[in-house]
Amino acid sequence: MGQNNSLFIGGIAHLGNGKKISNSVISIVDGKFDIVADLSKIRIDPEAFDTIYKIYGKHVYPSFIVPNTTLGITEIGQVKATHDFDETGKVNPNIRSIIAYNPQSKIVETVITNGVLLAQVTPNGGLISGQSSVMYLNGWNWEDAVCREDDGIHLHWPSSYYNTGWWAEQGETKKNKKYKKTIKEIHQIFEKSLAYSKGNNIMDLKMESMKGLYNGAKTLYVHANYASDISDAIDVCQLYKIKNVVLVGAEDALKVSDKIKENNISIILNRIHRLPKNEDENIYAPFLQAKQLEELGILYCLSYEGDMEAMGARNLPFTAGTTVAYGLDYESAVQSISLNAAKILGVDNKIGSIEKNKEATFFISEGDALDIRSNNVTQIFIKGKSISTDNHQKRLFEKYRKDK
Repeated sequence: MGQNNSLFIGGIAHLGNGKKISNSVISIVDGKFDIVADLSKIRIDPEAFDTIYKIYGKHVYPSFIVPNTTLGITEIGQVKATHDFDETGKVNPNIRSIIAYNPQSKIVETVITNGVLLAQVTPNGGLISGQSSVMYLNGWNWEDAVCREDDGIHLHWPSSYYNTGWWAEQGETKKNKKYKKTIKEIHQIFEKSLAYSKGNNIMDLKMESMKGLYNGAKTLYVHANYASDISDAIDVCQLYKIKNVVLVGAEDALKVSDKIKENNISIILNRIHRLPKNEDENIYAPFLQAKQLEELGILYCLSYEGDMEAMGARNLPFTAGTTVAYGLDYESAVQSISLNAAKILGVDNKIGSIEKNKEATFFISEGDALDIRSNNVTQIFIKGKSISTDNHQKRLFEKYRKDK
């Protein structure tokens, strides 16, 4: 069902590229979008389609994409045996999250029922934690689920400062005395890997994994938040001529926006449902950041990094909804978790928006998918194939509800 030639008529289509069609007609042919148009401006022959879906008044969205997540490589927060995202050692560019990915995770099926159909599954820990991959949240095994294999390497830039105390009562901010030492280590790693990429050397798995940073085959994802750290990281990337750089977190991005824009660097924003990093900042600063970056013309997308990030990934659409409440255009908010994310992860040639010849990976909601009160995903399609909207939480609800 929905795998060959299908037609969807009457839906409110949010295309993911900043555009909207209020009365749409969308066709799928062999797993790809074909017709994407205004129903009132086109003639359609219904006989040409195997299945016709009348979705008047419902909302159609491209897949939402959650970047920088441990979804699929962790299951239960308090059970260490279910964590497969942090390798021993400090420098592990050769570690690949893809082979640890579990498509049968019970968390995964709860996430897709909110419209998040792809994830950048990312290792964590250490200085260089390894390589992420972009995965469809559906499949029998990781080979079946892969969208882009080994898309990039993750560097956790040392923080020049650290806060004492805890989230509800922050303490004193102190300098990191090991900052300069760690920066020297980073220089040594890149000097060695750059030299390795230029010559015929005895095989070194770690250095071999980093070769793609110098020819553009892989992206360097730099996890940094303080403005000075972001600036230092950009300088190092320039020095070693790393072609594709993405900032992850980037809470102080607005303070160094000129340098970010000048170097054509994209941003995966830290979770916006959080407190500001500094106690003297505007309490609404995280909510406003997306709109401010949009106005500056910096490419960004939203993430859900932090506590309970795997199971919390289902809430990604609602963080986009918060940006709308704080001034971002609605279609731009949709784009921030669809096409923008696809561009940053290097998969926008086939997914991220509802456009002709792109993969038909999308979903239909009875209400606004960015609003927790009305989000109700009724149909899901991945590469044109209809996917079940059932999950174990829904089954438990049906099993134990009082009115049965």
